[in-house]
Amino acid sequence: MTGEDLHQLLLTKWGRSFDVQIRRVQGKIFVQVMWKYLEQASFPMTETEYFAHLDTVASYLNAWGSVEQVQTHIEQTRDRPRLGKAVSIPVDLGERASEWLLEGF
Repeated sequence: MTGEDLHQLLLTKWGRSFDVQIRRVQGKIFVQVMWKYLEQASFPMTETEYFAHLDTVASYLNAWGSVEQVQTHIEQTRDRPRLGKAVSIPVDLGERASEWLLEGF
């Protein structure tokens, strides 16, 4: 998966270029689709920064082997990002979880 693939997935599902963040909460990793999106005037990133950010997120998903898991969740969820509420996708890192949880997010 590339950042462009991730962007297309978001556009297909919700019709907007939502921000995507990786968070660690209580020892678990989540991919969160935030409520802010590129098309908003108040969005804090330029288009170039946004796509570079999505490339970074996609590279983590590829390294974790979690692309299909995240893609399936986005395609099947009935949730949608809205003000103050992100769509949280738990990422199962399997046996390698301890390797990734040592890194700072």
